[in-house]
Amino acid sequence: MLPLNDDIAKLLSQFQSGESTAIELGQRILELAVATQGSVTPDTDRKRRCGYPEVIYGLGKSPDAIRKVTEILFEANEEILVTRVSPEQVRTLSDWFDFHRWNHVGKTLRIGKQRAPIAPEEVCIPKEDPRPKSVYVAVVSAGTTDESVAVEAQETLAWMGVPTVLIQDVGVAGPYRLMSQVPLLQKMSAIVCVAGMEGALPSALGGHVACPVIAVPTSVGYGANFAGLSALLSMLNCCASNVAVVNIDAGFKGGYMAGLIANGHASGTIR
Repeated sequence: MLPLNDDIAKLLSQFQSGESTAIELGQRILELAVATQGSVTPDTDRKRRCGYPEVIYGLGKSPDAIRKVTEILFEANEEILVTRVSPEQVRTLSDWFDFHRWNHVGKTLRIGKQRAPIAPEEVCIPKEDPRPKSVYVAVVSAGTTDESVAVEAQETLAWMGVPTVLIQDVGVAGPYRLMSQVPLLQKMSAIVCVAGMEGALPSALGGHVACPVIAVPTSVGYGANFAGLSALLSMLNCCASNVAVVNIDAGFKGGYMAGLIANGHASGTIR
């Protein structure tokens, strides 16, 4: 495939020579941003627009569909993130792709084009990088049953190249556990706060830090938790002004939002 700029130049030349109309030119340029292969249509232009390539939601997709999308996205990207993958999908995909990192807890699969993706704990700020040491994101969970959602967030941040620290089991039933982590949390650019039950942890955390807190409700809880709905509503009604909320069990979305904030600090676009 020709580089995108060469494709556009060719289309412009055809338009200037009268081989196509203005409407045809516009349609063909739009088609360049979408690579269609069978039943899949990856968004190959997303990295240019949004800073990161398309992420593949694995649940319900066949391994072959995931493979096709990954191969197309590899034309312009070095690492692809697949969320909500099953062991069965991974077994098949690992035969096709040599470089990969599967996190069975977070249900994520990161596929590298030329090298294996690195673990979250290995994502460090290079010595020559001028970013302040506060360009970190903490992923905080209320209980160990929230771990899968928290780890999904952490793997997402690693895919984005953002250094993280994972703090687990500091829910409000034992408030002293959170208090012992506050000095560290106050150094973060953003925090992903994962909690089920009554969803109170983001409120308790938000009043101790000066950074955005991305609250992720989980479906963990007894009957009146309504599969995470009560936690979601509690977080939406949070008194702390620095708390924003994503969907139930949406570890990827929470991690992605926090990563954008951290990278905004790193680039100087957020001060």
